[in-house]
Formats: sequence, structure tokens, C-alpha cells
Amino acid sequence: MLVIVCYDVNTETKEGRRRLRRVAKLCEASGQRVQKSVFECQIDLAQMETLERRLLAEINDKQDCLRIYRLPETRGAEVREYGQFKAVDFEGPLVL
Repeated sequence: MLVIVCYDVNTETKEGRRRLRRVAKLCEASGQRVQKSVFECQIDLAQMETLERRLLAEINDKQDCLRIYRLPETRGAEVREYGQFKAVDFEGPLVL
């Protein structure tokens, strides 16, 4: 399934900047960055639950915001991309 992770971490303090780095690293390990604080992750349900648990352990729910969108059936879904970034097509052929 495709999971979209979006976050906004308060970076006014040193601890906030550390939280931001830790949250980004967790997301980078599970998917690809499509915008500064938005990641697309092609993962299964167990991986999503693990990622969610780890992210919730990192964020400060009084200062930060975390949104996770689960798109279980992506066939027929359309994503339009504009600008410099081009996402990896996880369903397409892998060319080395």
C-alpha cells in the first residue's frame, strides 16, 4: 500500500531541531521524500504500524504535527508531478 507521511516539527529549540532530524531519518528509511516534510512510502500494514509507532515516539504532540495517509488500493490513482523532483515508480522496472 502507499502511505503518505507529512509532518511539521517545531524547530525553535535545539531539541526541536533534533526531533526534526530523527523524524526525517525514520521517514527516509521507509520511503522517498517528495517535499521537505512529505514522504511517500510503499510499505505493508506491519511496516506502517512500526513506522507510526516510531514516529509517535519521536514527536512532541504539544508542539508538532504528524499526519499519516494510508492509501490501500492505488491502482487507477493518479499523481501529477510538476517541477524538478521526479518520484521513483515502485511498480515500474528497476534500471541499474
